Amino acid sequence: MPPYADAIASFWKARLASGPRAAERPSLQHLLGNAALPFDLARTRAQAATLAKAIRGDGRKILLLPGLMASEQRMEPLRDVLNAAGYDAHGWGMGRNFGPKPETLEQIDRRVDEIRRRSSGQVTLVGWSLGGLFAREYAKFAPRKVGGVVTMGTPFSGDPRANHAWRLYQLVSGFPVDRPPFACDREEKPPVPTVALWSRRDGVILPECARGRAGERDRAIEVDCTHMGFAAAPEGILAVGKALEALRG
Repeated sequence: MPPYADAIASFWKARLASGPRAAERPSLQHLLGNAALPFDLARTRAQAATLAKAIRGDGRKILLLPGLMASEQRMEPLRDVLNAAGYDAHGWGMGRNFGPKPETLEQIDRRVDEIRRRSSGQVTLVGWSLGGLFAREYAKFAPRKVGGVVTMGTPFSGDPRANHAWRLYQLVSGFPVDRPPFACDREEKPPVPTVALWSRRDGVILPECARGRAGERDRAIEVDCTHMGFAAAPEGILAVGKALEALRG
């Protein structure tokens, strides 16, 4: 063996050891916990009137943005409770969320303008998972139209692969998870008030990626629900009400 072989082997061993490691992801136990979605929806239907009374709406216009592969109907339990509580909540009008497209922010902008034509003023964005990323980036795109942003289990911080959804995202959208089709800095806080809802039981998104760090959001609120429960479980819906109240100042 050449005298320098050991040195070369040591060099590459050190390089490989210091290279990027596979991103940490939520536990399988928490991922399987998302199977409780039907029970969460049943609890919300049974408690809808009580939930609405517990949330203090103020007539603000709310735009709800669904997560990856979720339809507009997926946000209806949340929308119904918010409207019954006194908010003016709307669906995003873009059907199922198949991931980002080059025109996504412009499409959201048209929907926001449509809502604002009915009554002037800003629109508060509430986005679940990928929908929260859209909400944050739109708030940078048109900050004067946005009154605030609430994210629910949204991976806006840390490694974009620290979740169980990034491969599905790439398959559905056709874009690498770290290179969306429009200018995007996930960790940069929008120039509007922001609240991040996160859960230790998320199961899809690593909790610290949805919680974010100081400077990436204004406030973080822990929620005791699964990832699917953010827009479906009573705990998730009450947390959205709490976040909207926090944005009220």
